[in-house]
Amino acid sequence: MPLSTDAKILALTDGFRACTLPKEQWTHGAHWAAALTLLREDRDAAFRDMPGMIRAYNESCGGRNTKTEGYHETITLASLRAAAQALDEAPPDTPLSAVLASLLAGPCGKPDWILDYWSRERLFGVTARREWVEPDIRPLPF
Repeated sequence: MPLSTDAKILALTDGFRACTLPKEQWTHGAHWAAALTLLREDRDAAFRDMPGMIRAYNESCGGRNTKTEGYHETITLASLRAAAQALDEAPPDTPLSAVLASLLAGPCGKPDWILDYWSRERLFGVTARREWVEPDIRPLPF
């Protein structure tokens, strides 16, 4: 499902929340779309609730949340911070689809964007998966 309209983004986010979104639709862009939607609705709640939502969604698709797969705290929090900055930089009435397109057109559009800040070894260690770990290559710009 191309996320070219706010209606499509909201439908995707509803499916994510309800754990009914087909796994093949939970793409790199879909992660960003859900993050932007949740942040626009309630920033504090997004940071508080998205980790549990991701864990529940993973399990609903047959995935597991272990020390080597599934939910990843550092990636989630870094991504939420990047998405929050994208929203902050856009005028308040900017459609979510436009914010998403802008975010995906930049460095965060690459699935491995986060490796500009963390070494693979540090990022994919057990500690970074379970709790926030500061970048070891360079600080995040947001």
